[in-house]
Amino acid sequence: MRLPKLLVIASVAILLSACQSLFKPDLNEPLKPKRITWEHRPAGCSAADCPLVNIDTLKFGDEHLNAIIEQALLEKTQTEPGAPVASSLNAYEQEFLRNAQPRWSSYLQANVREQHDALVIIELSSYLDTGGAHGQPGRGILNYDRQQKKVLTLQDILVPGQEKAFWDMAKTAHQAWLIANNLKDDSAFEKEWPFIKTSNIALDFGAVTLKYDVTSIAPYSMGHPLIKIPYPQLNGIVRPEYFPGRRAQ
Repeated sequence: MRLPKLLVIASVAILLSACQSLFKPDLNEPLKPKRITWEHRPAGCSAADCPLVNIDTLKFGDEHLNAIIEQALLEKTQTEPGAPVASSLNAYEQEFLRNAQPRWSSYLQANVREQHDALVIIELSSYLDTGGAHGQPGRGILNYDRQQKKVLTLQDILVPGQEKAFWDMAKTAHQAWLIANNLKDDSAFEKEWPFIKTSNIALDFGAVTLKYDVTSIAPYSMGHPLIKIPYPQLNGIVRPEYFPGRRAQ
């Protein structure tokens, strides 16, 4: 018995749709990067104070993401805003070791902080020691959206017109941080280390996290301060699709 033409077309369409769903990447399935590490000193240098470069980074199956991570690490090597950066990590290593003095060192690292809701949250770490009293550590955050294949900006994350409300909420969270660290009644501390904005914002599963560089809102001895804003406080401020568990694929 011959099937009606329209029924055949409908059946083929259903099969094609099923195949597309079957082979579509599951964006909730965590990516599994390969860790790439090396540490080099100048050729022929075997002394205890040889300068060194230590790289500890990640390679994903997503070459676009790999390029973003490498460029972000290279930008962590800038010693002043707007300074030029090397074309690659290998080029940076060669340049650093060519000009480095004994005991100088440079460390660059990328780690997966979290993965959820089609987001890969990468934390970047750097440490540069050029012989001062102590080295200079740095941090960076990349919220990579696998659906859009881009790093999210704050404007991407927030509901339009809500940037002031976001930072007002961050100031409230900073007050909670002061209380938790027994600093709320220390007027001298608050005067010397007032609240400021940061570009290091992570869409963590449990809360939106603000991570600060050393000596930004606290002395060097306190490391990298973390301020957390619970998602319920950000209703109407953060776009609904960036609340954990709310994103449709």
